[in-house]
Amino acid sequence: MRAPFYVRGKTGEVEREIGPFGNPEQLAYGLTAEKKTLYRVRFSMQELWGETAENPTDTVDVEVYAHWLEEV
Repeated sequence: MRAPFYVRGKTGEVEREIGPFGNPEQLAYGLTAEKKTLYRVRFSMQELWGETAENPTDTVDVEVYAHWLEEV
């Protein structure tokens, strides 16, 4: 998985679908890339940083490919 480390294992909400793009894991090696759907996922600071979050109700949006997401 190539999602940012700080969101791995965290629960967010899909804010919207951005669209299909070439798989970055294949593009990195100069391969022909199949299309993968990219999503914008919203996480609360509370979810990401727990008790150390300065503003727990603030959010951060992260763009994550569908094959790196897990349904909860």
